[in-house]
Formats: sequence, structure tokens, C-alpha cells
Amino acid sequence: MTLEQRINEDIKQAMLAKQPERLAALRAVKAAVLLEKTAGTAHELTDADVVRIMQKLVKQRKESAEVYAAAGRAELAANESAEAGYIEEYLPKQLSAEELEAALRDIIAQTGAASPADMGKVMGVASKRLAGRADGRTISETVKRLLGNR
Repeated sequence: MTLEQRINEDIKQAMLAKQPERLAALRAVKAAVLLEKTAGTAHELTDADVVRIMQKLVKQRKESAEVYAAAGRAELAANESAEAGYIEEYLPKQLSAEELEAALRDIIAQTGAASPADMGKVMGVASKRLAGRADGRTISETVKRLLGNR
């Protein structure tokens, strides 16, 4: 069963269980997937594509929750955070800071990077290898720190 099929099945389950927050989050994922499919891509979406879409949705919801919290709208912030949590259930386990640093040290050693000027070389490999398991900004910050120490 593909990730997209699993989401469709879970939408049905959320309807039967009368879980409106979960249902809203899953419908948002389904809508984003359908939008991506009709955006002119000639290929069928893979699970990796769906994971990328869901990561974007989670990021949007977390940013919205921060904005709502700063504006004193706690109920809206809680709703956005809850939706982000429901979507995150479908994402691969994120790497801890220690695991990320160990993986990046390995990539730096493989690419032979020696200075911050080699960051592009490291980021190209790291972005592909760690896709879905770490945020791009976190990867970038960690690579800068590791290459800056050399």
C-alpha cells in the first residue's frame, strides 16, 4: 500500500471515528497531493514525493502556529500544531542532532571537503542522502558549523 493509499484509508477511518482535526489534516495532505498531480507532472507521485509534500505542510503549519501564538490566538495555534502532529505521524523518523552530525561527518569525509568553500559539494550529497530524515536548514547549519571548525 502506497503512502497516498494509506492516507485515503485513514481519511475514511477519521470520518467514521468522528475526528475532525485529524480529518482536516489528512484532507489537506490529499488536496496537496492532488494539486501536485495536476500541476503538469507527467509521472506518478512516489512515496518520496508525498513525504516531501507532507514535510512542506508540516513546516507551514508550525510557522502558522508560531504566528498565531505571537498574535495571542492560542486556539488557532493549538489547531495548527495538532494538524502538524497528525501529518508528522506519516513522516519518517527524524534524525537526532547527534545522528545528523555523525552522518554529516561521514559525508564530509567521503567528499573530501576541507573548508567552508566546499559546502556546496557536501550539501548536494547530504540533501539526497538525508532527504526526509532531516530539515534542509538544520543540515545547512550543521555543515557550516562542521566545516567552519576545520
